[in-house]
Amino acid sequence: MKVRIKFSKQGEMRFIGHLDLMRFFQKVIRRSGTDIRYSEGMSPHMIMSFASPLGVGLTSDGEYVDIEVNSWKGREELLESLNASSVPEIRFLDALPVSELREDKAMSMVAAASYIVSFREGREPSGCWTESIEPFLAQNVIEIEKISKKAAKKAEMKTRRYGKKMADPETFIRKINIRPLIYGMELSGQGISMLVSSGSEVNLRPEEVMAAFGAFISEPVSFTDLRINRTDLYARDRENELSFLPLNQV
Repeated sequence: MKVRIKFSKQGEMRFIGHLDLMRFFQKVIRRSGTDIRYSEGMSPHMIMSFASPLGVGLTSDGEYVDIEVNSWKGREELLESLNASSVPEIRFLDALPVSELREDKAMSMVAAASYIVSFREGREPSGCWTESIEPFLAQNVIEIEKISKKAAKKAEMKTRRYGKKMADPETFIRKINIRPLIYGMELSGQGISMLVSSGSEVNLRPEEVMAAFGAFISEPVSFTDLRINRTDLYARDRENELSFLPLNQV
């Protein structure tokens, strides 16, 4: 049976990378006594799949992991045992069995992510920057520059192999119009809330949106200026492709 678990990641755990988080989950699952399934073969491992790895330095109220279990002891008992085996910065919020008819993994279902972005104290732009959000979104084209990491890595490997520079770094930079990838952005009591494209196909990071916003108001905005909290991950509604549903409601 597949079980989809929703959890939060706060506090000092925001500095833990994805591989270390996976190791932490393995320990929590063992401590909790969860009857998880293992893969077959020479090196069996726990069957688990995270929906969308969170960047280092970001916090979240809506992370998801799919696990396969041999037996299901119920939502409340599972959450209680996991939380008792975890740390305060990682809380398990929800758990539900996924229909055997749905073979989709949480990772492949992610289509959007919501965030709350706020400025660190003393890092806010000057002037009435809050009034610029609506005009910023009114643009048909919002371009950013991205580096093709795959092409750059391939060129770096060739450089090491042949001992000479194989390409100019500028050739790996491409301009992308991110406006169609911003589904919503508005001022909220906690900062700026936004819903953007996410997932393996087209992934837009909130710091990229804020960098473009900084360019729009002629005041540079960097990642170190921001506090970013992911509030949830979404899949497309199968009945309405223009709307989204949280992964624990699909």
